[in-house]
Amino acid sequence: MWLRDNTEWRTLALIVACYSSLGFMIVNPLEIPLLVQILILIPLITLHSSLQHECIHGHPFLSQHVNDAIIFIPVGVLLPYFRFKDSHIKHHQNASISDPYEDPESGYQDTKIWDKKSKWVQKIFEFNNTLAGRMLIGPTLSVTGFAKAELGSGDWKVINTWLAHFVMSALVLLAVFYTSTMPIWAYLICCYFAYSLLMVRTFLEHQAHESMRARTVIIEDKGFFSYLFLNNNLHVVHHAYPTVAWYKLPSIFSKNRQRFLEMNRGYSFKNYAEIFKRFAFTQKEPVAYPFIPKKCDTNKHNS
Repeated sequence: MWLRDNTEWRTLALIVACYSSLGFMIVNPLEIPLLVQILILIPLITLHSSLQHECIHGHPFLSQHVNDAIIFIPVGVLLPYFRFKDSHIKHHQNASISDPYEDPESGYQDTKIWDKKSKWVQKIFEFNNTLAGRMLIGPTLSVTGFAKAELGSGDWKVINTWLAHFVMSALVLLAVFYTSTMPIWAYLICCYFAYSLLMVRTFLEHQAHESMRARTVIIEDKGFFSYLFLNNNLHVVHHAYPTVAWYKLPSIFSKNRQRFLEMNRGYSFKNYAEIFKRFAFTQKEPVAYPFIPKKCDTNKHNS
């Protein structure tokens, strides 16, 4: 059997639907106005990122090589799939979630480094710790910070992966140029704000807390964002069962809701509307990591 199990047709069908919808909206045979085209493409590119996350965790095929092959195309242009894959696997393997050195997806900074930053740089990162800031400047900080660390690592395997990504991204943009009336600048706007939408998910996924179990969130949303993020808003469930498919997470949570809420010390929200209301212009917490971090060489980015 090629598929991981007989229910994985759902993930495969969603991948086909995503690519088909992306292609249709880029070619735009109905001549939909540019603004509408952009507004539809943004969540489609975000959905592709969510499907990349699903493929990283072993879906829908038994062969990881096949999973990688069907999803690695840089539709969103900004990040190379295989570097995101390596970083995300380290995030799941590390015991010290949120540690600025051990967790490659930590949004925190070592207090000693933070205190040495100029006030205006601190203000930028503090704004980035609001949801509005994360959506507006978060993609820039995340991508440039991750790329700088990776390309400055001196690891030629990593550098070559980035070079291959640049070539593939150029091919994606050429495909848009030759098949669509959409200007390249408009497609790049789609890519940027697709990453902004993705950051709505990552914004509160983890917090600094003395208890490791209390560091991962549950957002009991059943609307647009839960579908867009493939139920990864139930993040405690995903971390407890990282190989479980997206469509199985809600039932696992529903059957064990109280256990998960006790496990993560009640780090939960009712929905994304609550998060927007509370944190649109309010910092979720300080940027400086409140505990003594472990020292190790780890590249960081927020994805």
